[in-house]
Amino acid sequence: MATAAAIVSAGFLASRLLGLLRSAAIADAFGGPELSAYWVAFRLPDLIFQLLAGATLGSAFIPTFARLFTQQSEEAAWKLASSVLNLIVIATIAFAVLGFLFAPLLVPAMAPGLSERDLAIKLTRIMMLSPILFAASGMFMGILNARHHFLFPAFAPVVYNLSIIAGAVAFDSVEALSIAVVVGAGLHLAIQTPALAMIGMRYRAIADWRDDAVREVGRLMAPRVLGLAAVQFNLLITIFFASTISDEAISAVNFAWLVLMMPLGLFGMAISTAVFPTMAEQAAADHTELRRTLERSLRLILFLTIPASLALMVLSRPLVALLFERGEFNEAMTDLTQAALIFYAIGLVAHAAIEIFSRAFYALGDTRTPVTFAIVALFVNLLLSAALAGPLEVKGLALAVSIATIVEVLLLFVALRGRIPGLDIRVLRRSVGHTLVAALIMVEAVAFYLVLLHAAGHLDTSRLLDSALAIAGATIIGGLVYAGVAKTLGSEEIDTFLARIPSPGILRR
Repeated sequence: MATAAAIVSAGFLASRLLGLLRSAAIADAFGGPELSAYWVAFRLPDLIFQLLAGATLGSAFIPTFARLFTQQSEEAAWKLASSVLNLIVIATIAFAVLGFLFAPLLVPAMAPGLSERDLAIKLTRIMMLSPILFAASGMFMGILNARHHFLFPAFAPVVYNLSIIAGAVAFDSVEALSIAVVVGAGLHLAIQTPALAMIGMRYRAIADWRDDAVREVGRLMAPRVLGLAAVQFNLLITIFFASTISDEAISAVNFAWLVLMMPLGLFGMAISTAVFPTMAEQAAADHTELRRTLERSLRLILFLTIPASLALMVLSRPLVALLFERGEFNEAMTDLTQAALIFYAIGLVAHAAIEIFSRAFYALGDTRTPVTFAIVALFVNLLLSAALAGPLEVKGLALAVSIATIVEVLLLFVALRGRIPGLDIRVLRRSVGHTLVAALIMVEAVAFYLVLLHAAGHLDTSRLLDSALAIAGATIIGGLVYAGVAKTLGSEEIDTFLARIPSPGILRR
């Protein structure tokens, strides 16, 4: 699992770094209502993919596929994979066609305050090809992960981001940028195809929805669709209320969210993705081992995301300026994006913990509980966004998301203690205590470093070199202080983190 996590983390790191570079390229080339139209147009195709293919990957397909492989036969498992793949692609094509036809109605409903509605409709229709490609690619990713092969799926997002970066740099129209999104989705699919042959996949042109295993996937998938719908509607809620503030607010909340996704993807998603196939197998055989895997994974996720959350708050200004403040992205946009990022960062730890908690429920075959709590969080976010968007603007929208996420993770934790008895709260409390102490001392060290930079006249974030110096120095100093304090306190997680050095054998996976 550590090897798998290292591979997935490396892929996520490369993807997130390129994702930030992608965002920087977009911010440099585009701005104002044109860019806001792109962000709004991106939402509907992504919604279609997430609700169909996204719903099958973790909660439904992987546990069923793993069970067939271990308890029945490879033939039964590959038959299931072929049927689910074909059914998902067919369903995605149908919904993409509907999205194309009804875009003139759906886009204004998503962002009533958007000034460039016609452009957003046009971009939405261009990008409607991407969910079809991602449906097949997402299933490929699920199949490979279920067979404990993580290398190609982990780096598929890299080529996707490279395509969009090329589109942003080479062309000066958001129409070309949208085409680059579609090309990137195709590359995301193509890079994983050779890996399927490596694991011996036997594809069949069947779509047997009457098959018991396919029905089981459908049964597990149904509540997961609702859960993913809640996640996607949370994003739509933020876009909806941001459009009532300004076009710039739409871009600011999107850029801030992309920055947050860097540590969330690298730590929360990567670790949870890597351990999920193992958790699914353990759930069918030994709940004691499942509990231990959950405990270790959760402690490591918290060990990495707690300092990341505090660092995002302290370094929000120079970070946003370094990444985006050039070209069409001016100082006013930096102010807006920084404000949103600070309040998004409050919920980072909760976002990351949800990744592992929800997968624990999926491994147990329970998709209803996470869905129920996701819907509760959706309504919390809706109410808070309506209440806070007026007085706090983008800060209120980001805070609403963070509070709703914290509510969701607390509900999941309480419910999970009832499903998996014996979770060692004392060890978790001790681990979090060590992490908090180390993180707070890290913040003090970083703050002192920033004060020294300011005194020396090198903290003017309008200058690229000053922002780079602030981020680089704070990262090195903060990382060393955090690791040193954690080691001094006897944190088990720092030993786990430092002991795992990638070896040549990692490529075999």
